[in-house]
Amino acid sequence: MTRQGAYKESDDMLIDEPKLPQQGQSQPFLMNKLFPHADLYRWMSYGNDGKHPACDSSYLGRRKFSYTLDNDIFVRYNTFNSAAELENSIKDKCPLKIDIGPIYNLNIRYESFLNVLQPAHRNASAGDNVLTPVERELIFDIDMSDYDDVRYCCSGADVCLNCWPLMIVAVKVIDTSLRDDFGFRHILWVYSGRRGVHCWVCDRKARRLTNEQRAAVADYFRVYKENENNYKKVSLMGQVLHPFLARSYTEVLKEYFETKLLTSQNLLSSKERYEKILEMIPDQSIASELRGKWQESRRSSSAKEDINIAQGVRRCVEEIVFTYTYPRLDMEVSKHMNHLLKAPFCVHPKIGRVCVPINPNNCEEFDPTTVPTLIQLLEELNREGLRSDVEGEWNKTSLANAIKLFRSSFLQPLLKICKEELESSYNAKLQQSKNLLSW
Repeated sequence: MTRQGAYKESDDMLIDEPKLPQQGQSQPFLMNKLFPHADLYRWMSYGNDGKHPACDSSYLGRRKFSYTLDNDIFVRYNTFNSAAELENSIKDKCPLKIDIGPIYNLNIRYESFLNVLQPAHRNASAGDNVLTPVERELIFDIDMSDYDDVRYCCSGADVCLNCWPLMIVAVKVIDTSLRDDFGFRHILWVYSGRRGVHCWVCDRKARRLTNEQRAAVADYFRVYKENENNYKKVSLMGQVLHPFLARSYTEVLKEYFETKLLTSQNLLSSKERYEKILEMIPDQSIASELRGKWQESRRSSSAKEDINIAQGVRRCVEEIVFTYTYPRLDMEVSKHMNHLLKAPFCVHPKIGRVCVPINPNNCEEFDPTTVPTLIQLLEELNREGLRSDVEGEWNKTSLANAIKLFRSSFLQPLLKICKEELESSYNAKLQQSKNLLSW
């Protein structure tokens, strides 16, 4: 089956431009030659893959991996006890997508067998043990299609460089808050392969949050109303902005609205577009003054000075900026442990772009139109010539920088802390044992 992206030769800025070869030619190539199997295993093990006495040998075996195969075939329960098992499974099945789920309290291989039994037999076999998620990264999913009411260059699955700054804003705002407000440090941002970004918060305290605690973190970022028919989508409480929102507004949102979105989205170029902004201004005299200016000029320029006319009603200016720029999270994904999220370095099954990491420190430099595709990677390896050894094959391709970034900025610092935590936990238990024996 051939999967194609929506490519138009006349639009070089569209992100979903490449067309895929036959799946039988492309996906096995990536999974066998370039996918960083060992890195994924080390990440998901969180230090429990060594010989230290504090290591939990059952840790990865309780993690749920889900495969999507060709023809929309789903293999929901996959577990691995070694790096070799994981690599051989991926190479054998060549999934179009790998989704990562939570860590459960029980061995999933045993539970997946019980799932085929009748409910009565299943309950009798399992006894009082019920398969329950006990650990999972705190995750965030931000999809560009959720911004369709405030972007005019694209809609649905289409994304271009004019609307991509909305994702840059999301990364900047959420990443800063996760680090400064919550104290998290091990955060991985990943391009979803087409129209959005994923965030993995991997600190130990984040992985052990309950569903209630995850919901509290997600709600901390909530500013949007549920009424989709209301132009004024945001609900900013109080006379002044919460410190997190104030920081986001002054350091990120306002600048991007004035310097990027007003121009790139041509927000004042038509009556339909500027009337949407005017409806957020409660002072009719100010709204009327702006309407007169915009009717005369129909400008597509930034019109920063015009927007600032409404500064006398400061809150409505803030609501306008928040409506057009503030991150739109899929709240349900973040609130529950059992949600699946696509693994990094998978390939988007429709357009063939690789899900590569994004450096939040310079996310404004990330260009989704230059993300490697399967076709591109295949051509690069063909030019260089394949080696008999698989290890390091990716180093000859445009995927090299992405894997190096994943290792240096995320995986290595994370594993260093994980080992320190294991050692600290082990020493604490030893000391506790000594204290008990001293009695």
